[in-house]
Amino acid sequence: MAATRYRRFLKLCEEWPKDESKKGRDLGTFLRQRVASAFREGENTQISDPEKCDQMYESLARINSNVYKEKFPRAKDTSFTGVTVEECRMLLATGNMQHTDEEKKGLWKTLMDRFSSKPEDGTPEKAEK
Repeated sequence: MAATRYRRFLKLCEEWPKDESKKGRDLGTFLRQRVASAFREGENTQISDPEKCDQMYESLARINSNVYKEKFPRAKDTSFTGVTVEECRMLLATGNMQHTDEEKKGLWKTLMDRFSSKPEDGTPEKAEK
């Protein structure tokens, strides 16, 4: 039975799309790593909790086959912000996320510099009498 579970997860990994624009954050890549970790001995791997393993597989298979997208169709292909799927994909690409992180760091540094209790020249403040 472990061999069957292993093959089912392998087939799921083959079908699961990879998003190259999300390097280090792609769900497909994460899934492949988890399956490799869980089935270190391939078909000979002993599953400690077969029921939980089967539930995990069924959940992932439903997501991959868009069960919920079909069961609960959306009226529009946009989010509440009006951003389309393609615009979201572009905004969440790794390159754009890194740029956003750099901007946040710049804002954080600016705020810290502005509100820091230390004077800009680095000398300690003198207490007023």
